[in-house]
Amino acid sequence: MDSGTAPQVLREDRGPVAMLTLNRPRKLNALSNEMIAALMAALDEIELDQRLRVVVITGAGRAFSAGADIAAFQRHIEAGAPEAVVHFMRPGHQMTRRVESFPKPIIGAVNGIAFGGGCELIEATHIALAAETATFSKAEINIGIIPTFGGTQRLPRNVGRKAAIELILTGRVFDANEAAQLGLVNRVVTDAELISKTMALAEHLAAKPPLTVAAALAAVHRGMDSSIDDGLAIEEAAFARIVPTVDAREGVAAFVEKRQPTFRGV
Repeated sequence: MDSGTAPQVLREDRGPVAMLTLNRPRKLNALSNEMIAALMAALDEIELDQRLRVVVITGAGRAFSAGADIAAFQRHIEAGAPEAVVHFMRPGHQMTRRVESFPKPIIGAVNGIAFGGGCELIEATHIALAAETATFSKAEINIGIIPTFGGTQRLPRNVGRKAAIELILTGRVFDANEAAQLGLVNRVVTDAELISKTMALAEHLAAKPPLTVAAALAAVHRGMDSSIDDGLAIEEAAFARIVPTVDAREGVAAFVEKRQPTFRGV
């Protein structure tokens, strides 16, 4: 289903895991501003729901996402740089930054094509699994533009400077195994197992103490852009916030007492 009235992002809560599905299969889940807004709104709701601990993002049909909706953005590009930045680039920046800095783990389940902005969304997720048949491309160069949703900055942080430059300048398609070797995704699974393996990982993470998970995510996220000394200070502050929590004391006590901890999220 891909009509004008169909939700562009589907949400299904499976216990503590929220699954978000990009839902424009006939357009290969191209990222329109409407889809970006729907994804951001879903994340706002999930962040406030304490029952939900982990997010999974995948795509409907044969694509994860073929990238930005270039046909919809063409008029903004033709209108000039100020309008293109405001209406094309900034929504994508806001989306990937929101995903990257989200306080609950976000796992990308790459079920097919992840080109352009779709690849940039995967760059922003905390963890990613890819189906064997998934393919990736930094395809923007092929239509005369650069990555617009943070790819020039985030891809080098994912895969290293030289690998990122080669992918961005060639625009070539690469497969899931290469994506894993580069560090863009964590591992490759069979197409049939993608969702079950992703859900198993999500449920495993959901069992961890959520305040500690959020602190770890924030420390890594903020520390990546800092010097080592500033990063260690960020880590120290994150640790100091966690020490007084019930879950931290329970986790340490359970370890000493050789029993399974019971985490309460406080």
